Amino acid sequence: MPGGEPTPSQYRTLSAIVDHAERLEAVYKGDLELGDRLIVTTRNSTYSIHVFQEGLYTVSGGWFDRQGLSPTKVAINGCTWGGHAIKEDLLAACGLHLEFENNVVTSRILRFQVIRCCEESIN
Repeated sequence: MPGGEPTPSQYRTLSAIVDHAERLEAVYKGDLELGDRLIVTTRNSTYSIHVFQEGLYTVSGGWFDRQGLSPTKVAINGCTWGGHAIKEDLLAACGLHLEFENNVVTSRILRFQVIRCCEESIN
């Protein structure tokens, strides 16, 4: 969007959300395999997310660290635009919020990095 980062009010209509969803810089749940790791940096925190098994992730950082729960196994609901519309197939997308199964919703995602399982074992 011209002038900087889009605001949630710019995505209040379904057509605006659909249009934006098609242009997301994102990683989808189906993009990752068992053992892969995703580092998500939000406006307020950093999360380390390991693919534990299909539909379940081991998460550390951010809210989980502050609650003394890291690492914890949790499902990820998907990403939201800051409201109730959720894209369930997403793990992370710049500008959106990550929502965990326990209803924890992160601040806006600034960036993410995928680390493949096989890359971690390379010296």
